[in-house]
Amino acid sequence: MTQPRELIRLESAAVRYRLRRKIAGSRDYWALHDVTFSVHEGDALGILGSNGAGKSTLLKLMAGLIAPDRGSAWIARGVRVSLLALGVGFESNLTGRENARLSALLLGKDVRQLDECISRVEEFAELGEFFDQPVYTYSSGMVMRLGFSVALEVDPDVLLIDEVLAVGDAAFLEKSFTALQARFMARKTVVLITHDLPMIQKLCSRAVWIDHGTLKASGDTATIAEAYAGG
Repeated sequence: MTQPRELIRLESAAVRYRLRRKIAGSRDYWALHDVTFSVHEGDALGILGSNGAGKSTLLKLMAGLIAPDRGSAWIARGVRVSLLALGVGFESNLTGRENARLSALLLGKDVRQLDECISRVEEFAELGEFFDQPVYTYSSGMVMRLGFSVALEVDPDVLLIDEVLAVGDAAFLEKSFTALQARFMARKTVVLITHDLPMIQKLCSRAVWIDHGTLKASGDTATIAEAYAGG
């Protein structure tokens, strides 16, 4: 059987932040230590870990938003990666419509299809008149609505989702979950961070467990979920 195409590869990747202290200057904090794994086309990958484990830093690395301080982070040529995370990717002074257009263009949407694309984003997001208001007026739930709607419409090669399904009203979250489930069933490549372990167990075929910046385990979801729950 042919191996699926490798889209993202991390090799001994480590990320360091410089923390400032009032009295003793600054110190280095390693958010990730020597993390190695790959994402292949069609992967449904869940990332587990407690708060502060390094999960969000890991997604930024996979999206190409930051570079590793050690090791390497490789994205296959021509692969479009979109990171869906609160506070990432939108210009707060632009309206929802303007941000949707900009995001669609940056992710390669054909300009001839742009109006139709934005109409579908507007319909799915259900923001009403706020779609034409600046994003700084949005609640976190409204930002999630806009981001999720744009991500579904532009259909990147790899969709990275960072906890955004933890905010918003129940009806829209159910709608989002249904749309996300359809993407998984269509063998689209998705990497999902969430504290909702049952969601990862239901949607993801593989899982990675990050603990204090290190890769504690990776493998099939059932095995990793059991280890994480008992961990």
